[in-house]
Amino acid sequence: MSDIQRHHTNARMSRVVVHNGTIYIGGQTADDRSQDITGQTQQVLAKIDGYLKDAGIDKSRLLSAQVWLKDIESDFAGMNAVWDAWTSPGNTPTRATVESRLAAADLLVEIAVIAAAK
Repeated sequence: MSDIQRHHTNARMSRVVVHNGTIYIGGQTADDRSQDITGQTQQVLAKIDGYLKDAGIDKSRLLSAQVWLKDIESDFAGMNAVWDAWTSPGNTPTRATVESRLAAADLLVEIAVIAAAK
């Protein structure tokens, strides 16, 4: 198991796992849940940026993203506006976006990504 690196780990999960040249960043949510979809999405993407930086890469290395929205009808456009401004031009990952009941009622968005290490 030495070929698997786990970072930001607790008893339940690891926020980041690195294996075989691939970086997996688990679902991230906003800390300030009083914000709207724009604010929550910005917070989530900032967390992802931080984990990517810790791994020595940036968002241009993203391979895949999964986005969960509490209310896709209300929040899809707002999340996409932030997402589109954040992604690296010409390096957008594959992505799936679904509506889902999230872990807390005041969470509007959760995003998980997979990236290629250098």
